[in-house]
Amino acid sequence: MKFSIERAVLLKAVAQAQSVVERRNTIPILANVLIEAEGDEVHFRATDLDIEVVDKAPAKVERSGATTVAAVTLNEIVRKLPDGALVTLTEDGASGRLTIEAGRSNFSLATLPKEDFPIMASSEYAANFSASAPILRRLFDKSKFAISTEETRYYLNGVYMHVADGDGGKVLRCVATDGHRLARIDADLPQGAAEMAGVIVPRKTVGELRKLLDDDDMQIAVSVSETKVRFATPDITLTSKVIDGTFPDYTRVIPQGNSRKLEVDASEFAKAVDRVATVSSERSRAVKLQLDEDKLVLSVNAPDSGAAEEELAVAYGDERLEIGFNAKYLLEIASQVDRENAVFMFNSSGDPTLMREGNDTSAVYVVMPMRV
Repeated sequence: MKFSIERAVLLKAVAQAQSVVERRNTIPILANVLIEAEGDEVHFRATDLDIEVVDKAPAKVERSGATTVAAVTLNEIVRKLPDGALVTLTEDGASGRLTIEAGRSNFSLATLPKEDFPIMASSEYAANFSASAPILRRLFDKSKFAISTEETRYYLNGVYMHVADGDGGKVLRCVATDGHRLARIDADLPQGAAEMAGVIVPRKTVGELRKLLDDDDMQIAVSVSETKVRFATPDITLTSKVIDGTFPDYTRVIPQGNSRKLEVDASEFAKAVDRVATVSSERSRAVKLQLDEDKLVLSVNAPDSGAAEEELAVAYGDERLEIGFNAKYLLEIASQVDRENAVFMFNSSGDPTLMREGNDTSAVYVVMPMRV
């Protein structure tokens, strides 16, 4: 196998592949990227047995062929090569080595046979649809902060993507929760998605998917089966197993009767929470909210380190309320607001609080209070 490729093109493909590779591997071949050169393009394939990413890049192929080489090492070499370099990769089957040449630089890496590389079994996808990158980016970006990191509740370790009933009919919905906070984000249902089975997309897959969604003009082809989900751009295909479990009935957690309404400038609120939380104890990070007519007082009282208080002008017309929250949760939820105003709906100091952006109900967040 021998081909020449631009450094920038090679770096993009190899970086995408090596990020899937697990750093600690008991199976040596899983630390490698499979390089397949044929025609006028090269495919770079990496997997951790749960996720597989295939990136294709244009190249000048002199001899077609395939081999596998350490993904992280290859990425480091290409990253350190000078900008604009033309990189030539040559595999010599007899010596079991891959030579990388660029200008006066020359590297030789050990290879493993391509036959040992595990290819993810292809799946029959029950639903196929396409969605624009900005829509998928919003669905996953606004929900991923609430993914649980508790391994015991593995069914919460991802984003639940499914078809649901929204205010104006069927919607494509992403939900994530860790039991303390919940995010529910809706988008218009793409054509062909109506028959989709609900799937839990794992946290690592959500992170890898994010790298495909930067181009606003890109259409992403989405395919879903009961065991796998696939996201594809013209150059990159990301296939992942889904979490085998049942996502809990999140609708029971979303409060319906909260009537006390607080409207506040989202960025001012986030900055104020951040400031007063500076003195809170790391363990609890509790912030108390005192609500009076058109006034919000944020306060922290940490006996070990000190106290802080800040007052904000807000729109609030209900009876006085004192309620406490984890500062980190408040900050994460407030940072999701794209519009100017965040609307909080309270019931009592012990009940879940609902937050949305202005009058928009397509993004709804729930946060549990804490005692302060």
